[in-house]
Amino acid sequence: MINNISILKNITILYAEDEKDLREVTHQILKGFTKKQYVAQNGQEGLELFKKYETEIDLIITDVNMPILNGLDMVKEIKKINLNIPIIVATAFSNKEYLLEAIDIGVDKYVLKPIDIAKLLQVMSQSLVYHELKDLYTDKLTNLPNRNKLKKDLDGNNIDLMALLDIDEFSTINDLFGEKIGDTILYELANKLKNYFNQDDFFIYRTGADKFAIIVKNNNYDINQFYNICKIFADKIEKESLLIDEDEIDINITIGIAQGDGARAFKYSQRVINYARTKLQKIMIYNESFKIQQSFEENIKWVKQLKIGFRENLFQAYFQPIVDTKTKEIYKYEALIRYITKEGVEIAPYHFINVAKKTKLYPNIIKIVIQDSFKLIKNKNKRVSVNISFDDIANEETTAFIYEILEQNKDCTQFLEFEILESEEISDFNEVSKFISEIKKFNCIVGVDDFGAGYSNFNLLTLLDIDFVKIDGSLIEKINTSKDLEIIVNTIANFSKEFKVKTVAEYVSNEDIYTKIKELNIDYCQGYYFEKPLSYDSIK
Repeated sequence: MINNISILKNITILYAEDEKDLREVTHQILKGFTKKQYVAQNGQEGLELFKKYETEIDLIITDVNMPILNGLDMVKEIKKINLNIPIIVATAFSNKEYLLEAIDIGVDKYVLKPIDIAKLLQVMSQSLVYHELKDLYTDKLTNLPNRNKLKKDLDGNNIDLMALLDIDEFSTINDLFGEKIGDTILYELANKLKNYFNQDDFFIYRTGADKFAIIVKNNNYDINQFYNICKIFADKIEKESLLIDEDEIDINITIGIAQGDGARAFKYSQRVINYARTKLQKIMIYNESFKIQQSFEENIKWVKQLKIGFRENLFQAYFQPIVDTKTKEIYKYEALIRYITKEGVEIAPYHFINVAKKTKLYPNIIKIVIQDSFKLIKNKNKRVSVNISFDDIANEETTAFIYEILEQNKDCTQFLEFEILESEEISDFNEVSKFISEIKKFNCIVGVDDFGAGYSNFNLLTLLDIDFVKIDGSLIEKINTSKDLEIIVNTIANFSKEFKVKTVAEYVSNEDIYTKIKELNIDYCQGYYFEKPLSYDSIK
């Protein structure tokens, strides 16, 4: 009985046979069952055809004893090019040594001569089905079981304990070194996993682009023992560079461990690996006390609320005064987003801003803030400063909106200021410089927010054409009790003055902090000591 014969109709085969009569007869028969055939008279010709038509060929049938290059030698060369191509050999020999050699070099099936066509077609279909299943459950790069196999195993086995491993900043590695090097890193890491985690005790899978799973077999370890094993591996990876093309490349990994039956363990290990990163931990065991599920539910709730809020105009800018340090007179206002519920409850941005950024809803926020700022500028003659991130500047839709609204309001753009967030890494200073140049055509003032908290610090003063820096609140809020913080802020103030850049101190919450800021000659300050953020209607 020939099974799955229909799958042959869409395949292209390479057929190598030196006996002319057999070659022609078999070729004619194969024409009736396969889409396309490439025919070779010897192994060398077969190899050349494969090199030329590799992307087309789905299966190879070859004789063994052929002139110039025999069938097994041809197979060896082809396997160097494509390790996974299905191969069937036709031979008059059936001795054990020969068969073992064929298996060793990766031959899937064999048929004996004289060829039984029904048998050949059956073997062809079986080989294709086998490879389809193998491809379905095996990662081609690492040759590890893949996510499909993991899901199958989770459904069919009593799995209790597992870990997920994720390479930190893998997309950055690909950007720096290229995908070829990235693939090599994954391959080498897979080998390290296979060498470290004893296959008698553990299953190993590649579950995603830069993700691997380790499952404990047969409950051989408790969770603490498993944690210690994983931690030693993580430490080894951190300390030992990967040797890639004679270059040393360092990677770090984060590991999440969870206990539970099957899919439950997988779900919890996924959650804890993200939670571990927020806590700056390299390895963590899932614990119900983390309330990760609650966090997810909160995120889902806010995605819905954000969409409703934008649709029903529930977002609006609030404005916190920024005062002249010497006189305490209001110099300008900083625009800050607020979500106002239908019941009138004011919700601060820390509840939803990260969700907005991760779900690509954030550009809507900056549009609202700028529109409300121009309303305050035009109707109440106030100066306003708005925050803008590097992601905003890199977003063509956002910058197009900014340039358009500046053009529409160019009679008062000199009263609008932009604060570039330093705490969010600036990866392209040329892009930022271009943005600054464009908005300065409208006489807008530009500064840097969170100064001292981010990546570039004093370098920004030399790289960008800025008018002021807002010193990060973490340096201000305890300055009255910390000599070290006082020295840092004083250095920032003096350095800024050398560049004729104004300074602003945020988080000024009491008289003592204000006094210290005044002593350090900071130009402007803001905080609850002066006033909380105010609604538009509250500003006279």
